[in-house]
Amino acid sequence: MPRILLSDYDFHDLALEEALFASQGIDVVKAQCRTEDDVIRAAQGCFGILLQYAPITDKVVRALPQLGIVSRYGAGFDTIDTAACERHGVWVANSPDYGVGEVATHALALALALVRNVVAYNRDITAGEWHYLSSGPLKRASDLTLGIVGLGRIGKRMAHVSRNVFGRVVACDPYLIDGDFPAYVQRAPTLAALVGQADVISLHVPLNAETRGLIGADVLAATKRGAFLVNTARGAVVDVDAALAALADGTLAGLALDVLPTEPVPRDSPLVGHPRVILTPHAAFFSLDAERELRRKAAQNLATWHKTGRPEYVVTAGTRKPM
Repeated sequence: MPRILLSDYDFHDLALEEALFASQGIDVVKAQCRTEDDVIRAAQGCFGILLQYAPITDKVVRALPQLGIVSRYGAGFDTIDTAACERHGVWVANSPDYGVGEVATHALALALALVRNVVAYNRDITAGEWHYLSSGPLKRASDLTLGIVGLGRIGKRMAHVSRNVFGRVVACDPYLIDGDFPAYVQRAPTLAALVGQADVISLHVPLNAETRGLIGADVLAATKRGAFLVNTARGAVVDVDAALAALADGTLAGLALDVLPTEPVPRDSPLVGHPRVILTPHAAFFSLDAERELRRKAAQNLATWHKTGRPEYVVTAGTRKPM
């Protein structure tokens, strides 16, 4: 029977995937791979790999000549060496559009929690303080400018759900032509121009060589004083040490992170318990419906490739064919 490796997962059960693959006559090997060698050992004899965070590298694909496709739970694919997969003819697929609304509304929720000091008020009340000035002065959201970095599916949805909350929405995305900017979004010509005018900065970029460490000391030095920074994209887009320094010197008034370079966040991290930091556990994607859609689409890529030779959502086209 043809089989696939489900290399790693955070879900409480795999009933959805197992039912889908069983209906196609495909067996499932389950593992919790953390290293290249883990993946290589577990994937022997498998035509495909369904992964969450496991590394798919040149070493992995070279060691698995029977491998035809890898599919990731999620839109991002930074743990997959797509160039290596392309060299070896392995297809790469993902789930690009499963949680657009969830991530955008989560980003807006974090932004408003910062602007309205929601978490700080709750902390103060827990400590026995009850006064509307306990956490400091607040500005009217409709007088603030929202800056969006990356105007893809989620960035556009963020602009849409935020346009009636903030006074102005600006965005920076060098890969879009002017005609792809919604009429209610002003274009910032550069990242420095965006951070220099935005009161709230929301990140919606993929993680790649260009965006790794994108929000570092240089960008933060150009940031409007007292701005809020929200990251629901990828953890490594933000230099956390630089962001903490910007909080300390007042450049940033608040920081909200759903994603971090190291997850889970270390318990001794200075982010934990910081009075001006809000953390959520890589949860922006989540709703019951979004999780089901994510899992179905990622798994369907493998089943469709096995049947037709091409997955539903192609990241990198391969040359290997089903046996």
